[in-house]
Amino acid sequence: MADQDQQWLLNCLTATLDTNQEVRSYAEASLNQASLQPGFGGALSKVAANRELPLGLRQISFCRIELMFVKKHWQEGEENFEHPVVSRGEKDEKEVIRRLLLLSVDDSNRKICTAISMAVSSVAHYDWPEDWPDLLPFLLNLINDQTNINGVHGALRCLALLSGDLDDTVVPKLVPVLFPCLHIIVSSPHIVLDSLTVNKFLSDSGGCQVFYDKPLRTKALSVVYSCTSMLGAMTGVYKTETSNLIMPMLKPWMDQFSTILEHPVQSEDPDDWNIRMEVLKCLNQFVQNFPTLAETEFKVVVGPLWQTFVSSLSVYERSLIEGAEDPYEGRYDSDGAEKSLESFVIQLLEFMLTIVGSRRLAKVVANNLRELVYYTIAFLQITEQQVHTWSLDPNQYVADEEDTTYSCRVSGALLLEEVVSACGLEGIEAIVDSSQRRFNESQQGKIAGSAVWWRIREATIFALASLSEQLLEAEVSGMTRVSLRDLLEQLIAEDIGTGVHEYPFLHARLLSSVAKFSSVISHGVLEYFVYAAIKAIGMDVACRALSQLLPGANREILRPHMMSLFSSLTDLLNQASDETLHLVLETLQAAIQTGHEATAAIEPIISPIILNTWVSHVSDPFISIDAVEVLEAIKNAPNCVHPLVSRILPFIGPVLNKPQQQSDGLVAGSLDLVTMLLKNVPSDVVKVVYDVCFDPVIRIVLQSDDHGEMQNATECLAALIAGGKQELLAWGGDSGYTMRSLLDVASRMPSSILVCGCKSFFFPFGVPVYGFIEEKSVLGGASLWIREDKVRCDRTERLFLFRMLLDPDMESSGSLFVGTYILQLILHLPSQMAPHIQDLVAALVKRLQSCQITGLRSSLLLIFARLVHMSAPNVEQFIDLLVTVPAIDYDNSFVYVMSEWAKQQGEIQGAYQIKVTTTALALLLSTRHVELAKINVQGHLVKGITTRSKAKSAPDQWTMMPLPAKILALLADVLIEIQEQVAIGNDEDSDWEEIQAEDVETDQDLVFSSGATSFGRPTYEQLEAMAKVFDENQEDGDEDDLLSGADPLNEINLANYLADFLVEFSYSDRQLFDHLCQSLTESQRNAIQMILSRCIFACPNQPLGWKAVC
Repeated sequence: MADQDQQWLLNCLTATLDTNQEVRSYAEASLNQASLQPGFGGALSKVAANRELPLGLRQISFCRIELMFVKKHWQEGEENFEHPVVSRGEKDEKEVIRRLLLLSVDDSNRKICTAISMAVSSVAHYDWPEDWPDLLPFLLNLINDQTNINGVHGALRCLALLSGDLDDTVVPKLVPVLFPCLHIIVSSPHIVLDSLTVNKFLSDSGGCQVFYDKPLRTKALSVVYSCTSMLGAMTGVYKTETSNLIMPMLKPWMDQFSTILEHPVQSEDPDDWNIRMEVLKCLNQFVQNFPTLAETEFKVVVGPLWQTFVSSLSVYERSLIEGAEDPYEGRYDSDGAEKSLESFVIQLLEFMLTIVGSRRLAKVVANNLRELVYYTIAFLQITEQQVHTWSLDPNQYVADEEDTTYSCRVSGALLLEEVVSACGLEGIEAIVDSSQRRFNESQQGKIAGSAVWWRIREATIFALASLSEQLLEAEVSGMTRVSLRDLLEQLIAEDIGTGVHEYPFLHARLLSSVAKFSSVISHGVLEYFVYAAIKAIGMDVACRALSQLLPGANREILRPHMMSLFSSLTDLLNQASDETLHLVLETLQAAIQTGHEATAAIEPIISPIILNTWVSHVSDPFISIDAVEVLEAIKNAPNCVHPLVSRILPFIGPVLNKPQQQSDGLVAGSLDLVTMLLKNVPSDVVKVVYDVCFDPVIRIVLQSDDHGEMQNATECLAALIAGGKQELLAWGGDSGYTMRSLLDVASRMPSSILVCGCKSFFFPFGVPVYGFIEEKSVLGGASLWIREDKVRCDRTERLFLFRMLLDPDMESSGSLFVGTYILQLILHLPSQMAPHIQDLVAALVKRLQSCQITGLRSSLLLIFARLVHMSAPNVEQFIDLLVTVPAIDYDNSFVYVMSEWAKQQGEIQGAYQIKVTTTALALLLSTRHVELAKINVQGHLVKGITTRSKAKSAPDQWTMMPLPAKILALLADVLIEIQEQVAIGNDEDSDWEEIQAEDVETDQDLVFSSGATSFGRPTYEQLEAMAKVFDENQEDGDEDDLLSGADPLNEINLANYLADFLVEFSYSDRQLFDHLCQSLTESQRNAIQMILSRCIFACPNQPLGWKAVC
């Protein structure tokens, strides 16, 4: 740009700082337009690099280079890219910008230096190392130039930001050169320089000392941390190489860490806290990534680390707990890093957790375990800021109690949990002993008149409550030498009588914690505590305590207090904020369930209030669910269902009849409420609900475009069918109309099709129906009816039915509950559904091919599985039917369905769903149908080392295997899950234990410790669902209620069923069985072999047949 253009740019940049908004806006628009011209980036860089210009202009120039120029115009194909791209060629604008940025790195102004480093990092993200190879050498030269302190500052800032882009190709070459330079900075508090070098910094003309201050040394440590983190990530593949690289550097760094940590922590010195925090982060990386190497050198750090740990507590107590000193909360350095004392203490606690959890290093704290716990409990005290905040807003206390992220209390509790996990009984005793010591100290403080005695008491109770599960297990086992029960009852006796208003947070902690230990506290003390909680019901934590204690409390003792409790809770409902309302509702639900018989007396009072609460919060998914659960508890109470239904329906009916006129969420919520009313109620209640809701719900499914309303309406209809069964068809007076309506839900047909001058309507009977159309008003909405005297049927034509919820063009979320709905039709109206199976199968295939949601795919496959069972013993005929139905891009529907089923089976969740699909696969395999062997499906995952770049460019690779072998593998996977449940040592009876309950010890001995299966293995969450399958005493969840309650297949003992099938299958066709087993993994073969061995072991002399064997 010419000088005139340069001056114009300076004027525009100056105008962006003008106080007049119009002037700023015009300048911004002008600069945005100029940024599209060649040479603009170079000109902007010259302004930024000109140290004679005002700091404001330079800072805004560097920021524009990064945010407005580099991110938008530097690299084509990026998310924020805008044309034109930065020019290259003879006048390489990129080269000009990079050169000017590097020349500015050693700027003396810290804010400018930060802006420069951010711009350098932004450019390096695209150009380094390929197009900017001299970047790192330049920065290393600056770091080594001890005569240029500003250069050291700037280079470190750049490296700290660049560290996020360091990869396994750069770090191994960089570390040997960089770490010695960084060590010099960290270990040298000052360097003597001559006056000529420092005269631009100081006016002193003689010799002087220039200090490497703590912020600079901290920045150097942050680069060490980033590089060590990358080396740690490389250890999985390059363990030997990284260990050899870091070994010679470990001792000098450990010595330096020791030097930094050995002095007591200083008060009101955030720079000291920050450098220690970076040391702890580096130590964490060394210990986690190089434990063997770190173990040999770690002893030099142990003493200084303990000094830091102990001395930091006194600083923490004065600054944060007592509020007597400045904790520097909410303050940040020029790079945006927090400088607070709390951040440092959190890092300290997390590093102590790493040590305790390390098998190699835990011994360094073993001798001081009780002291570690003792000091940690003190870190859990409520801070003065928390007292101030919670006193002004009690709702914030409840909200913070639910927040379990990033705080000293959370980190301290995790450290104590790790102590118990790593040290076992010794850790438990350390917890109880230290808690007793802290309790005694608080007692002494109370007697002495200390105003803060309650804080350490509250922290002690918080620590115990955080470890309630582990402590209860140890107490029940009787292995501890100290009594948790005695300590708890001592706490209750001392504190339950203290003033609620004088020590509200201590009282709140006691109320919220004791419920967790109710199983070991004597009944007398517990009942006294419950009574005290009822009296303190105005406190939110009392609600929490009562919601946990009421279910196990003595109803006879509570009976006199129930009406008072209901009255207090009703008052709280009108006062509660959104943050605390769910606690009140939760407590009310527990009270209703506990005071079962008393609920009928208060139902007329409390039901309208809950209903109003639900209406006002219907768009809040959490509170509305809580309110519905309270209403459900009322419904389940004796003599309450009829009055509750009669109270709700007059409100719900108009809402469902005029859905377009309702507020957001009210229609979907009303449908949920109706569904709740229909579950587990007498048929006369279902009939009453049907009379009011059936037609409106049908219309909502057919007419609504809201997917949430469609889902809930579909689920509501499924509940109606489950409750009404065959009787439902006669309730409306016209069973044919009712059945057509039910099928319409699954068949959202075109409103009319013009045929030969008349209109043709396709009702879901597999035949077209022709006739004249009349429009009638039905309950406020328009509906099309057929005059029966004009109808004629033509069975020569068929069409695909079930085009609404199974419409392949509909978004998957709208069809989410169609599987449950269709299963209800199949289970309860089998004769009416029989003529439509082929159309149903065709629609299911189309919907399966288009759906994107895993849950919907699983529910559709469940329908196929249930149809397999319905076709037994003629399963071959169902296979033949699938073969005749076409599927896009597949030979037929059977090929497609089984390909998807084989991939999806491992993702299916729910006790009922797993039973039905697993047993259906066994039925299919037992047919030995010729079509089975023709299909190859997804088999084993091809494993190998995958880099990040390969993972992005190539999806997972799978082998292909014959369908029969895949089915057998899936059955074996289920067996492995059953065996794993037994191996876990579950005390509850499982399906597997029922196979041969005569000798439990023998069963345990026969369990194989199988490794990971080859494919289709569930995730951790799915393993939890699997565990429920194999526990016959485990009730199904709400989502399975409609299915499992009505389906006899849910009574199948899955382990017995599979054992029966596998033995019979192996004996009936041993050659095929052995052939299929060759495709299985070792763990799968072991699982099946165990079944066969058990049967042979049980009855060795019986020749063939499972029934003969067992």
